[in-house]
Amino acid sequence: MVPGHEMVGVVTQVGCKVNKFKVGDNAAVGGTVSSCGKCSSCGDDLENYCAKAGHAFTFFEGEEEKNYGGFSNIFVVNEHFAVWFPDSVSPEGVAPLLCGGITVYSPMKYFGLSEAGKHLGVVGLGGLGHLAVKFAKAFGMKVTVISTSPNKKEEAIERFGADSFVISTDAMQMQAAMGTMDGILDTVSGLHPLSPLIGLLKCNGKIIVLGGTDLELPVIPLLVGRKLIAGSISGGLKETQEMIDFAAKHNIVADVEVIPIDYVNTAMKRLAKGDIRYRFVIDIGNTLTA
Repeated sequence: MVPGHEMVGVVTQVGCKVNKFKVGDNAAVGGTVSSCGKCSSCGDDLENYCAKAGHAFTFFEGEEEKNYGGFSNIFVVNEHFAVWFPDSVSPEGVAPLLCGGITVYSPMKYFGLSEAGKHLGVVGLGGLGHLAVKFAKAFGMKVTVISTSPNKKEEAIERFGADSFVISTDAMQMQAAMGTMDGILDTVSGLHPLSPLIGLLKCNGKIIVLGGTDLELPVIPLLVGRKLIAGSISGGLKETQEMIDFAAKHNIVADVEVIPIDYVNTAMKRLAKGDIRYRFVIDIGNTLTA
């Protein structure tokens, strides 16, 4: 198995039927590299929700599963599942947008949480959270970061431009923020209570859960104020290209640490300790050897 699902590089060859790219173009590939092309999800440009979607390091030939990803010196993909990015943005900063970026951008657009002047809460200032703040500020929104880590306050406000910072374990701070937010992106993957977050919403407010952990769903707080909890993962290819174009226009890239391929095991240990701001990017082209 070759892992890796957020890839950027330069096109070196194209097939005879390829029209979207030419040799020398920048190209990027996210999590979805195939789909059935016939279902309602595919018809709505939501290939990521196709029941037969293939992912960058998992696909099938008949009944046989094949695994090839981006930690490789070459990668072959159908042109439909690649997007273009300009020279004006750094490749290493673009790479994490192919999953992390679209994962926050897509629900913001779909659920109406990208309107200038609205107040967005972002739970967690990690790989997803820091991108959510960047996109929200580019949309002209007011942004509050909600975190259990007081030491991230300065970073959230000074580095990423958040308007305010709330420590979720501080009852007084949470009480002061009650009923102030139009929506919340919950990027935390670990177990955590939803009830306090619901209380931060205005009437008709929405919490969009992006983490991968099953959470206990409190219903009564949703009834009081006609509030909504929804979920979202990734995005389709059309929206991913839209996101990349928007990011390039507003100079949005992920904050990354570029590492060589032989540093991967150390990087994994650091990830387990949360020792990264905010994404590792492997420089495959300059460090992978035969």
